[in-house]
Amino acid sequence: MTVDDLLAEARSVLTRVTPWQAQELRGSGALLVDIRPRHDRLAEGEIPGSVPIERIVLEWRLDPRGAHRIDGVTENRPIVVLCNEGYASSLAARDLRRLGLTRATDLIGGFRAWAREGLPVREGATEAIT
Repeated sequence: MTVDDLLAEARSVLTRVTPWQAQELRGSGALLVDIRPRHDRLAEGEIPGSVPIERIVLEWRLDPRGAHRIDGVTENRPIVVLCNEGYASSLAARDLRRLGLTRATDLIGGFRAWAREGLPVREGATEAIT
C-alpha cells in the first residue's frame, strides 16, 4: 500500500466540501478545524473563526466521548478539517469519522483553495490547541 492508496481509501468515506460549501456549513454551525502548523498560519493567515488544533492532539481534542475534548464537540456536529492543500486533512477527517464524528470531512484544496476563492482570511495565527 502507498500513501496514495491511503489517501484514496480515506477519501472514499468522506463527502469532501469546496471552499464555498465550507463557508455555508460554517454559517450553519460547523466547526472548521485548521491543522496547519503555526508557521504556515503566520505566513498565509487563517480563516476567521476556525479552530487551530495541532495534528498530534486532534483525536484527543475532538473525541466526542473523551475527557480532553474541546467544548461544543458532539457526534452530530459537522466538522471540516483543513490543511494547506487538502491532503493531510483527508487522512485526519477519516480518523475523526472512526471516532464516531459521522459528519467530519475536509476542505478540497485546503486553506489555499479557500484563499484563492477570495473567502475571508485574517492575518496572524491564533495559538493552537495542544
